[in-house]
Amino acid sequence: MNRKGLAILMRTKMRPTTTPPISPSSEVGEIQSGSGSKNSDGNSSMALKTSDSLRNPEGDLKGVWESMHSAISMSKIDILDPVLKNFSEGYLKLSYEDRRKLLVILAREYDVRRNEVHKLIQQYLGLEFPSGDIMRETTHEEESLLSSFYRIERNLRHALQPKFEVLFEHLNTHPGGLKFMTGLRGDLLSMIAEEKVAALRALDSYLKEKLVTWLTPATLELHHITWDDPASLLEKIVAHEAVHPISNLTDLKRRLGIGRRCFGYLHPAIPGEPLIFIEVALLKDVARTIQEVLWDSPPSPESEATCALFYSISSTQPGLAGINLGKFLIKRVIELVKRDMPHVTKFATLSPIPGYMNWLQSKLASQLKIAEAENEDRTGSTFKEDILQPEEERALLKLSTEFTSGANGVEVMMNLLTSTNYEWAKSDKMVSVLRGPLMRLCARYLVIEKKRGKALDSVANFHLQNGAMIERLNWMADRSTKGLHQSGSIMVNYVYRTDKIEENAQLYFNEGRIQASSDIHHYLEKV
Repeated sequence: MNRKGLAILMRTKMRPTTTPPISPSSEVGEIQSGSGSKNSDGNSSMALKTSDSLRNPEGDLKGVWESMHSAISMSKIDILDPVLKNFSEGYLKLSYEDRRKLLVILAREYDVRRNEVHKLIQQYLGLEFPSGDIMRETTHEEESLLSSFYRIERNLRHALQPKFEVLFEHLNTHPGGLKFMTGLRGDLLSMIAEEKVAALRALDSYLKEKLVTWLTPATLELHHITWDDPASLLEKIVAHEAVHPISNLTDLKRRLGIGRRCFGYLHPAIPGEPLIFIEVALLKDVARTIQEVLWDSPPSPESEATCALFYSISSTQPGLAGINLGKFLIKRVIELVKRDMPHVTKFATLSPIPGYMNWLQSKLASQLKIAEAENEDRTGSTFKEDILQPEEERALLKLSTEFTSGANGVEVMMNLLTSTNYEWAKSDKMVSVLRGPLMRLCARYLVIEKKRGKALDSVANFHLQNGAMIERLNWMADRSTKGLHQSGSIMVNYVYRTDKIEENAQLYFNEGRIQASSDIHHYLEKV
């Protein structure tokens, strides 16, 4: 083993596996801060001279709070960097609970100056806007009145800016500040997931908007990641691969070698660490199974490739969740591959369907409850659905005499899909019977089932909002335990047609319209 391989191996926890690493996953936090008195801005304020109860063995909450307050209050650049350094280093030493206390204080005590906003709104409403032709010359009195409007509007804009904005702006210019803020937002997201705190949600929303502004395509560098890159960078690829875990160094070299590409977005403020990366396979045609992508050896000659298949996209920063850097990355990679390899004309994915089995099992369970209630009171239900076609029902009931029990097809299907050892996937007969209903219901899940007008499945929503269309469902595409658990082995090809990307994205964004192939619509005709 060479020195680079040894360095990666020593620093990275490889995932040992006796089978190919083909388990896909989805692709691409209230505490009281104290009862203090009201300050002149109308916000609850706690004195910075706090009790020793704010201290703990892991870190000094009081000291970190004081550094944070100083960073927000001071304007002298020459002494700001040491204060920011004290704050960021101190924050990282705090326990999770103390970080939470500090962020609640930041969100509540350094928020918008609402008393001032209220006073300015009252002043604004007290003014009478001058009427008349906007093209005519204004009088001296009208000019004076307009000046009052402009002054109040300027003051209102300033008052509506929360004080914590100053902290974020200062951190953005501080060495390591951008990386620190992505970690801080990761903490925020964890805290919000535990308990919905309005102040923390507002803080997160504001920080997310700032990160979107700072992480534009113009500030990001597209980097072709190869085996020649530093071991420290390759370590990040191994550690953060979220879709198909990298099992060993041979696996890593294969993904960076002939017939494969890996691209990442780097930011100057976070050198040597891709914020997001995408893995690409150069193939003769669009792959139907993950086996073709990860374990076929040797790969097809690159000169014979006609398809660039995106089979994994992963973020290295949990704090960037909800910021769609993947959209820009995919478009840049398409442009680059088209330029360097004109013979590649197809751009597609082989994607997992992480929410399908949860949705389907919930649907089956609800239908079983409805059927049970009908049997008890012998009345029909408006919520009853014909989940299965008549021929599917008969085939599943026939299985019940050989493999499992069930009073009806829905119950048989539920029992098969919830078996922990996935015996159904090992039987050609059961696989054949389940194929029809699972593929048909999967098409329904991807195209028809919506959340707030958009695709229910997270990966589908990601690719559709980026301008892709649903091209093909692939049966037995991922036989791993994870693949069977998430999607009953089914994977989907999304296709990016370069002349339709913007149109598809706009139709999906504005109308929730999902573009799908005739094959997909054929399944939907039976729904």
